[in-house]
Amino acid sequence: MAADARLDLEVLYRVSVAVHRVVRDARSSPHRGDVVAMGAFGAPTEELDRLAEGEILRALDAEGVDWDLLSEEIGHVVRGGDRTLVVDPIDGSYNALRNLPYFTVSLALGRRDLAGIEIGLVRDLQHGTTWWATRGGGAFRDGRPIRTRAWDPKTETVFVSLGRNASERAVRLAGQARRVRSLGSASQEVLMVAQGSAEAYLFDNNSEARNLRATDISAAYRILLEAGGGVSDARGNALETFPLGLERRTSVLAWGDASFRKSLEEHL
Repeated sequence: MAADARLDLEVLYRVSVAVHRVVRDARSSPHRGDVVAMGAFGAPTEELDRLAEGEILRALDAEGVDWDLLSEEIGHVVRGGDRTLVVDPIDGSYNALRNLPYFTVSLALGRRDLAGIEIGLVRDLQHGTTWWATRGGGAFRDGRPIRTRAWDPKTETVFVSLGRNASERAVRLAGQARRVRSLGSASQEVLMVAQGSAEAYLFDNNSEARNLRATDISAAYRILLEAGGGVSDARGNALETFPLGLERRTSVLAWGDASFRKSLEEHL
């Protein structure tokens, strides 16, 4: 790993630890689920999200980095840098508020689009497990290399986002797969594919307005690619040029083995 990338990764790690500390302390507050504002594109911002986002900004100032910030809650913050830190302060906010142990902070550093993401780091805010990757440097979980797994139809497991807004494609995959799981945290579910715990992850809703933003997937995108997997939208279109912004949303299909991806094309 290049020295500059290592230094940037160390900053992201310290930011994630700071967020973990704040969220851990705040989860006992009776106001953690209060809606305190509306996000950059009209979604409600809860107190827990606001605290995590504020801690990220404070940590960046303390680190002395000039990266711009793109966050699901506050939107785009210009801080004078030529790179952007793409953030989901709490991916899985509903889980956190319901005391379900699947929520993360997602941090990705890069330029312009998903292909431009140089570093991705995701920290599990319940257990402290941390995944990261740098472009060309491999993918890691708590310092140990991770890789996707070879597809075995006898043991396949897929993560699918279901519910009343799920597309027919998502429902079909859930009905055909040998085992199905759902966590409610997109970054963590993509990482289950990256570390070989699952073959694929599909998020595909009937309305594009209910699909995922760059803030949801940027960090996990880089980690999965470095672990040997791939990502497209649900129709098989590449996402490399998907912009680092909040205006657009996309369905997401993440896979670990290209042969499994080919099988999905034939059946979905």
